[in-house]
This record gives sequence, structure tokens and C-alpha cells, in this order.
Amino acid sequence: MYHHSAVNEFLVETAMLLHRYGTPSHRLERVMTKVAASLGVEAIFLYTPTALVVSIKDAEGETTVVRRVDSGEVHVDKLFRADDVLSKLEAKEITIDLATKQLQSIDDSPPPYPFPVRSIACAISCGAIAVLLHGSRADFVAASMIGFCIAGIERAQTQFGQERNLVQPVAGFVAAIVSLAIAHFVMPIDDRLVTLAGLIVLIPGLSLTVALTELAVGHLSAGGARLAGALVSLLTLFLGVAIAWRFAQSWQNVPLQPDDPHWLWQWGALIIAPIAFAIVFQARVAQWPVIILVSLLGIFVSRSVNPFYGVEVATFAAAFAVGCGSNLYARMRDRPALIALTPAMIILVPGSIGYRSLSAMLDHQTIEGVEFGFNTLLIAVCLVGGLLTSNAVVPPKHIL
Repeated sequence: MYHHSAVNEFLVETAMLLHRYGTPSHRLERVMTKVAASLGVEAIFLYTPTALVVSIKDAEGETTVVRRVDSGEVHVDKLFRADDVLSKLEAKEITIDLATKQLQSIDDSPPPYPFPVRSIACAISCGAIAVLLHGSRADFVAASMIGFCIAGIERAQTQFGQERNLVQPVAGFVAAIVSLAIAHFVMPIDDRLVTLAGLIVLIPGLSLTVALTELAVGHLSAGGARLAGALVSLLTLFLGVAIAWRFAQSWQNVPLQPDDPHWLWQWGALIIAPIAFAIVFQARVAQWPVIILVSLLGIFVSRSVNPFYGVEVATFAAAFAVGCGSNLYARMRDRPALIALTPAMIILVPGSIGYRSLSAMLDHQTIEGVEFGFNTLLIAVCLVGGLLTSNAVVPPKHIL
């Protein structure tokens, strides 16, 4: 048997690592409770995006640990490897000491892709979103340029240790001012569409969906905190956009944009976008096939159902298909469903509609802004409903 202090330290450090890799609260609490049970202790985990509370009972009494934590971005590869270590620990194939060393090695390991590759993937994903929003070829080029700039801004923030909260307004300002400059001085583009597409990796649509999922399954503190954080992120992001629009108001008289690109561009974007987001979320090449298949399944279901039953039913059906596909992969390969689920969901989340709601409000189109805001929440709820239903129909083997 392990000494209780070693078990306590391992459980706390592992929970913090999973939190750092973007694990939602309802999944983190369940998986850590299961790991604790496999080690012969009773533990209760309470997790929010900014705090982790662990209460551990053993033969010597009860120990409560409180940690201040910072919510991290989803890191598919590290989640994949950490899940493998925890599975071996539960099966008694490795000791706590070895599991601790392996988890620390995973945490210290460099990302699977160097910064230039991730920057290019970010640029391509933004360009692909512009095409999926029916932008022109010029919109694709402009959105890709802005996506590359956004990646550079995030890199600079990390290198110089600036506050994370500064990224959103600075990125919003840069995206809006660059798109306006391109539209006014270089070539005809839809500057607002390009701004939206260029910021897609920062728009917190995924956080909004995860927050509503946490609220739906009863994790009120985590869901409420994450929902508030998502809304504040969206507001600060749009703050930079609004300042740019006011600063360069005279540049907004742009020519009419060309017609929509050929349908081949749409299909190309549908295939390229999942790969680009897989790289953005740090998924290795071996995990690409399932990510592409699940992403295309969700898009195909959404576009097939939408003309007949509307966007709400289409969103529910797409989330259900993505959830079932991810859970089926998890059962067949004994891997975390989050590997396929997270990159596939980013294409379906309603963050762009929330952005348009704020844009309409800024233009004094109050009714349209309220309608967009309501549609954002409605689509997010439909996504959550589809995911929860898929978990009931095809339960995953793994909690992650």
C-alpha cells in the first residue's frame, strides 16, 4: 500500500495536469474519483475554471486541499498520453512513482508541432472558416493572413509573459484594422466576414458549449464560472474590434465583393478545416483520421438536415452524430472520446453568431442583435442536448 501523503499529492497534481489540458469539470471530477477509488481512497473533487478543491478520506482521517488554477486550452495529445498512464495505473501495471514520472514527462514534453506549423494551421483554419461562411477567394487569403497574425500575437504574449486578458482586445483590434485596410487599399473583401473568420480560434464558442454542458449535468459552480468567462472573453475580443471600426470608420466604404467561390472551394474547406483544427488542438497525425471522419460526419448531418427541419434540429442532429462517432471510437480503440470530439465540435459551436450579435448591437440594430444572441444560446443548448443524448445512446468506455 502507498503512504497516504504520496496518494494525496499524486491525486492533486494529476487533477491539476488534466485541468491544464482543458478537461471539462464533469469529466475531470469523474475520472479523478475513479482513479482515487483504484488507489483505495475515497476522494471528492470540486473543480471550477479557477479553483480545485480536493477532499481525501483515508485511514488517518480527512485531508482537504485547495489550489488556485488557471483554465488551459485543450491539448489533445497530452490528454491522450495522460489517459494511457492513468489506465495503466488503474490496472496495477505501474506504480504511483512511475505514473508520477511519466505524467511529469508528458507535461514537460514539447508540443508535437513547432510554432511555424501551428501558425500555418491557424491561418488555414481561419481561411477555411471564411470559405464556409461563403466568403470569396480574396476573403480566404485575407482571413488566412489575419489568422497568422493572431497566432503571432498569442506567441508574443507567451514569450513576454503578458496578461492573457490582453490578447483578446489586441487581437480584435488587429483583425478588424487589417481587414478594413485590405478592403480599402488592396482588394475588395467583406471586411466583417474576414474579421470574424480571422478571430475564429479566439471566439469562445467551445467554452460556451462546455459551460452549458456543465450546467446541464449539475456542475453549477464550474458551469456558471465558465459561462461568465466565455461571455467576458467575447466582450473583450469585440472591444478591440469596435475600437478599430470607430478608428477607421472612413475605410468602411468598400466595393462589392465578388460572387461566392466554386463549390469545390467549399468541399476543400470542409476537408482542410478539421486537419487545421487538429493541429491547433495539438493532435498527432495518427489521430487525424478519426478527427476528420467525425468532423465530416457532423458537417454532413448538419447540412443534410438543415434544409428540411431548420438550424436547431440540424445542430442537435450534428452534435448527436459527433458524440456517437467520438464515443464509438472511444469504445473501439479504448481511447478518450475528447480526442475526436473537441476538434469536431469547434466547427459546430455558435461563437460566430454571438460575435454577430455584438456587431449588430454596435450598429444600433437592436432587434437583430437580440435575435442573434438568442440564436447563440439556442444553438448552444441544441449542441448540449445532442451530446448528452449521444452519451446515453453510445456510452464511452473512458470518462475523458
